[in-house]
Amino acid sequence: MKRILGLGVAVLVALAVGWAWGASGKSEVSRALRIAELHDSLLEGRAAVLDARLDIYSVNFGEASRHLEAARSALRTAETRLAGLGGNGKEDADRLKIALTRIDEAQRAAGQLNQNANALAADAATAIGDVLGSISRR
Repeated sequence: MKRILGLGVAVLVALAVGWAWGASGKSEVSRALRIAELHDSLLEGRAAVLDARLDIYSVNFGEASRHLEAARSALRTAETRLAGLGGNGKEDADRLKIALTRIDEAQRAAGQLNQNANALAADAATAIGDVLGSISRR
């Protein structure tokens, strides 16, 4: 009876140790995945802003507005993902808000067929680039 009880306790201890060992790296992998998804959203937003700049340069304001809308959507997703990471993301969140503001201003300027939309979009791309740099160092 003692042997069976001892064997049962040993099996339970082995299961607990195995579970703890398997779960130990999961949080690190999960965090890396969330950072990669954030990075992807930021790259998508930046690419859309750069596409919009090309459209503004070629005086295609309608297409530029469409690209700016896509950038806004990607950055809203990035903003949500950044908030989910926690930590010291306050500066990054502020930079994203600046980028979103510049995108709004660029879209209004593009709607007025104003070439100043290009400079505003450039400011947005720079702000997004700053956040990308900060995220890459995490």
